Amino acid sequence: MRILLVEDDPRIAGFITKGLRENSYAVDSVNDGGEAVYQAEVNDYDVIILDVMLPRKDGFEVCAELRAAGLQTPVLMLTARDAVEDRIFGLDCGADDYLTKPFDFNELLARLRALLRRRAEVRPAKIVVSDLEIDTASRCVKRAGHDIQLTTKEYALLEYLACEKDKVVGRAEIAEHVWDENFDAFSNLIEVYIRRLRSKIDEGFTPRLIHTRRGAGYILESNPQ
Repeated sequence: MRILLVEDDPRIAGFITKGLRENSYAVDSVNDGGEAVYQAEVNDYDVIILDVMLPRKDGFEVCAELRAAGLQTPVLMLTARDAVEDRIFGLDCGADDYLTKPFDFNELLARLRALLRRRAEVRPAKIVVSDLEIDTASRCVKRAGHDIQLTTKEYALLEYLACEKDKVVGRAEIAEHVWDENFDAFSNLIEVYIRRLRSKIDEGFTPRLIHTRRGAGYILESNPQ
């Protein structure tokens, strides 16, 4: 899952970015409202975390502009303002949720999970593909009842493939949802992580679930032939 973080305080931005990446999210971070609008319009994000007090355009303006442009990406607003009127104004501008600073990071994670569940392409609490089970809250993975240990990036890739199960996804789609804007499109990083997943998810199990469609991409099949 890929997140756009809009926060002009370097300390807070660094703290949130580090925590999100440790929880398998890909994060792009910007520090002003104008850049936030640009990034949100050119990239496909799963959630936008949007501070209110920003240079150039504040969070209320950014949110209203994105909604006016037809962007439906869930927006979680962060602010030091705790007045009821400010929260109402933020929601009226198109925000989906509101979190007042200071906040507990676990609450931020819980609110992100709630926003993801509300999306049209619902991410269920548990994804089952054949005998593979993925708990999206705890990020625990089992195959045929055996625990599978994955790194954060391996998990992020597997979860994305599982959310798109039985659908071929190309490198560009994977890069857009699993990596951030610093991903090198000419690297073989995706292939490396696919090989790692296969060694953990498929080796020693039948049937194999991760398949390559030459020239098209990869697919996690629930009923492979």
